Amino acid sequence: MAHTVSRKKRLRQEVKRNLKNRSAKNEIKSRSKRVLEAVAEKDTEKAKELLRGVVSRIDKAKKNNVFHANKAARLQSRLARIVNSIGN
Repeated sequence: MAHTVSRKKRLRQEVKRNLKNRSAKNEIKSRSKRVLEAVAEKDTEKAKELLRGVVSRIDKAKKNNVFHANKAARLQSRLARIVNSIGN
């Protein structure tokens, strides 16, 4: 257990950030699953609409340092590639 005041404060901050980051990651995973379900149903319009929401949420997570910039780009690229594949 932390003894110093600064370490106790640091622990409080870590708990708060952990909850915020976990919440953001869970939301992105849920939204991504909805996109993949739309792709499985071959619903192009719905998939593209959902993709815009996921990309926006990933960008926000990147801005708040939940994801590294490269990971955010990779996630967006993979989802976009999957959505674009049903257009063919």
